[in-house]
Amino acid sequence: MERSAMEQQYPKPEMDLSRVDDYHGVKVPDPYVWLEDPNSEPTKAFVEAQNQLTMPFLEGCRVRKRLQERMTELFDYPKYSCPCRKGKRYFYFHNSGLQNQHVLYVQDSLDADAQVFLDPNKMSADGTVALMMLAFSEDNEYLAYGLSKSGSDWVTIKILKVEGPEDLPDILEKVKFSCLSWTHDGKGIFYNRYPDQEGSMDGTDTASNINQKLYYHVLGTSQSEDILCAEFLDNPKWKSAAQVSDDGCYVLLSIREGCQPKNRIWYCDLHLLPNGISGLLPWVKLIDNFDAEYSYLTNEGPVFSFRTNLDAPRHRVININLEQPAMSQWKELIAQHQKDVLDWATCVNDKFLVLNYLKDVKDTLQLYNLATGAFLKDLPLDVGSISGYSGRKKNKEIFYKFNSYLTPGIIYHCDLTQEILEPKVFREVEIKGFDFSDYQTVQVFFPSKDGTKIPMFIVHKKGIKQDGSHPVFLHGYGGFNISLSPYYNVAYLIFIRHLGGILAVANLRGGGEYGETWHQAGILGNKQNGFDDFQSAAQYLIQEGFTCREKLTINGGSNGGLLVASCVNQQPDLFGCAVVEVGVMDMLKFHKFTIGHAWTSDYGCSDKKEQFEWLIKYSPLHNIKVPEGGTQYPAMLLLTADHDDRVVPLHSLKYIATLQQTVGHSPGQKNLLLIRVDTKSGHGAGKPTHKVIEEESDILAFIAETLKLDWLD
Repeated sequence: MERSAMEQQYPKPEMDLSRVDDYHGVKVPDPYVWLEDPNSEPTKAFVEAQNQLTMPFLEGCRVRKRLQERMTELFDYPKYSCPCRKGKRYFYFHNSGLQNQHVLYVQDSLDADAQVFLDPNKMSADGTVALMMLAFSEDNEYLAYGLSKSGSDWVTIKILKVEGPEDLPDILEKVKFSCLSWTHDGKGIFYNRYPDQEGSMDGTDTASNINQKLYYHVLGTSQSEDILCAEFLDNPKWKSAAQVSDDGCYVLLSIREGCQPKNRIWYCDLHLLPNGISGLLPWVKLIDNFDAEYSYLTNEGPVFSFRTNLDAPRHRVININLEQPAMSQWKELIAQHQKDVLDWATCVNDKFLVLNYLKDVKDTLQLYNLATGAFLKDLPLDVGSISGYSGRKKNKEIFYKFNSYLTPGIIYHCDLTQEILEPKVFREVEIKGFDFSDYQTVQVFFPSKDGTKIPMFIVHKKGIKQDGSHPVFLHGYGGFNISLSPYYNVAYLIFIRHLGGILAVANLRGGGEYGETWHQAGILGNKQNGFDDFQSAAQYLIQEGFTCREKLTINGGSNGGLLVASCVNQQPDLFGCAVVEVGVMDMLKFHKFTIGHAWTSDYGCSDKKEQFEWLIKYSPLHNIKVPEGGTQYPAMLLLTADHDDRVVPLHSLKYIATLQQTVGHSPGQKNLLLIRVDTKSGHGAGKPTHKVIEEESDILAFIAETLKLDWLD
């Protein structure tokens, strides 16, 4: 379809010109506010009209069929998680290749035949029921597991008896952002749930998620009898997570407000409850402020080990004795590294701490002595990431899974009872029909606008000429202390191999790549730094001859969608194509929907004048304008889903309505501006394989069609 014909078909939704909001004296129109109601007939009609425009275009793209065939072919490889020892048995997830959901298997030993234990594929015909969380009781007699439908964050918890296995009648509803932690007597489990709310609780809802509470469910009873253990009536936005200590003597409560890496730690000595758990627990407030983050590692009696960023933006390990809780009595066990970030840590075999460090966005794994904090040894690792780990204090072995942009998965096994600790390859996945030796990953450090050096991975075929001729797929995120370390992605490989492309992944400020200092440098009033980093990445790729503006695609999801849309608004002439997945677009109202209030720790909130002034400068929805000087917006594809209750679809709907109205009808705009709204899908977690393949094929087809890329066999 010609662009002129397409432009005539952009939906022309009604604009409510009477809707003008006042932010600290600034009048801000909100003409598409009616799109905030997902269940209204006008909203449904708008979504239908958009899909009727977008889907035929995507299906008609020249290379769409080849993309889906090749995507299906390369997705069809066996996927495994690390085995996890529970009692005398091992459990692990496996997907034979194209199964919609991973299946939980059990085996009596590492050499024994494996049997299917729990198969979520049998729970829905279309694969849209996903297994989201698991917790075995301490004696491994019971398993609690959470199911999500259509990609929603709402979870239903069920419980089964492992022998058999046999489903029990226990069902827990209204669960979201929950912990799952059994008391060691196996009598019950801690979990979180929200109170009833108006409207649905199925993933299409937009109501704010507040007043989460901690409950204890006694096995074999009705949810209506569950025991309320913690609530925060004066702080409705707080969320909590309970964790029973390794020795079963204590329950720790981690309390968070927003998404900052800061929490409070309360605890309760379970031995001091003469009648057991019967009501609100008598919490001892060990740490009762939001000054730093504390992650429980293990304890030896009253001495608790925590990973913390207290006075250590790259994290360290400290010991706190509950009998001497004053901060002056806290002891440092493992000091902060001079450069690397302590990403996570855990205890294994009673005497070791396994520490995972992030070294210039690449994982390293080390073993330390729990009692003394002494370094013992490095566990060998190639350049890439640890994407899976299993091993608890009671285990004598660990498993860890390694992958990278060019490595689909290697699982290592290390027996910690051996005198010489040498990890061995337990399982390695091979991909048929793809020669990884033809490709390479390099890491570069480029200057951002203010001179800060920003790391970026670049993956391409060996021996390419840097003559500006290659299409580039530039991906970024830059927020919430999240690090983009190397990971395996079939769509990336296809873009490189069959569209002649180059992958670039920029590690922007706002992420966690260099600890809390790096995070703080890209949030709140510093949010523009991340946008500058991303635009500088694009400029670097052009200047170094990897690509040209016309062949450069930028991509990001969620906070990364905000990144992409903001950068398009700020420099529309820098990119040839932009793919925005489930993006946060309305920065003035995001905090009003579902869990959006938690993001104010990264973004700020328009209710506060100073923060409104930050947000209005870059909010994607409020900065759309027709470019000057004869330039135009790049071809844009937005993606959202009807059951995304994390970043609700209204963000993308209001943005595309404004974009098509403001830019789409301007004479100089030749590039397409489209949105794809999926059904029975959410923010991304638990998405069935067939939907992943369809979505990735559509994204690459849009890029290939709009940038005029040919298929390479």
